[in-house]
Amino acid sequence: MKIIRTLIYSLYLLTLPIGAIARTTADGAIDEDSQRSDSIVANYLKGTGIETTDNNSVKLLMSGHDKFVDMFECIRNAKSFVHLEYFNFRNDSIAGLLFNILTQKVNEGVEVRALYDDFGNWSNNQPIKKVQHDSINDLGVKLVKFDPLKFPYVNHIIPRDHRKIVVVDGKVAYTGGMNVADYYIEGIEGIGPWRDMHMRIEGPAVNDLHRIFATIWEDVTEEKIEGHKYFPSNTCKKGNKRIAVVDRAPKVSNESIRNLFACMLDNAKHNVRIINPYFVPTHKVRKALKRAIDRGVNVEIMLSAKSDIALTPDASFYVANNLEKRGAKVYVFNGGFHHTKAMWVDNTFCTIGSSNMDSRSLRCDYEVNTVIFNRQTIDELNCMFETDMENSDLLTRDYWKKRSTWKKIVSWFGNLLTPVL
Repeated sequence: MKIIRTLIYSLYLLTLPIGAIARTTADGAIDEDSQRSDSIVANYLKGTGIETTDNNSVKLLMSGHDKFVDMFECIRNAKSFVHLEYFNFRNDSIAGLLFNILTQKVNEGVEVRALYDDFGNWSNNQPIKKVQHDSINDLGVKLVKFDPLKFPYVNHIIPRDHRKIVVVDGKVAYTGGMNVADYYIEGIEGIGPWRDMHMRIEGPAVNDLHRIFATIWEDVTEEKIEGHKYFPSNTCKKGNKRIAVVDRAPKVSNESIRNLFACMLDNAKHNVRIINPYFVPTHKVRKALKRAIDRGVNVEIMLSAKSDIALTPDASFYVANNLEKRGAKVYVFNGGFHHTKAMWVDNTFCTIGSSNMDSRSLRCDYEVNTVIFNRQTIDELNCMFETDMENSDLLTRDYWKKRSTWKKIVSWFGNLLTPVL
């Protein structure tokens, strides 16, 4: 069986783009750097038209408090414009504070454009209602809904805009897994603290993120955002981090993020760590995970014991249990809800963003992930992971046996629905 798996993997390698194949030196020897997983993935991305940029800085914001303190201060210092794209703004105190700051900036002559997904808005328990939406616009903030819900509603479920992007003056960008809501700071009753991750980015990658916002803004409003004012050169060195921005736009780049995940897994040499709140990978990503485990790669996955939604977490346990049987290590986090969406490989590079490892993110919605090629960033992620391991249980066969029969049935049923979860 192992020989067959090796043969299948070898045939798979033949399907990789030329940029993902190892280079040779002038004397015909294999260039070892080109065989590293980070080099292969960078070359793969280049082959798909996604360039990496150097001289970026990345600050990981590992809590809602850290994100909002940093982002609000940056917005307060804006001189030219603030652009925001979110799945939702929950109608609570943190969103209220944000819109108060944005209104102040409008009064100072700063342009403010904000877009949110209407389905995302109504899917939370404190949506922005029409009267509030209109009053914010009356104060000078250009607030726009993506794909407003209209009868019969069902035709607006897919696709949705699940991205989270903020750009300030074309110099600073924020992206990651957090929307705008109090619970990122206060947690949720019955679940506990809400763990999540966002990033502050400076450097050339800011323009890559801003182009994504500008494209969807023009699609929705027909207003073009272009020129040096909005896309400054950003040639000054802001840091030493190499970044690629991977966008998923339906009908344009449908497979971009799931291909990224599969490529990272298929080229892992030593280890993979994953944190994802809704872990029901599509067939392509699931097969890549199995191939990595079969090659002897140390695959570690962290799931949350509690979740903010039903069914999907149970399906996640079913998938994770099968991967554990195959050789993965699965940790069940007990310190609240880990909504972080991150994967890192061989302690050299990672992807962090808005995309879950489920069909909705990988096949349907608008998403954006960054790929960061930097060991310092990986050190920060490893420190977080190993700290959270201390507040986690290892998913073992005994752990699985202790789950109730009903829970196992729900997990099995949820797995059957993976294509639509």
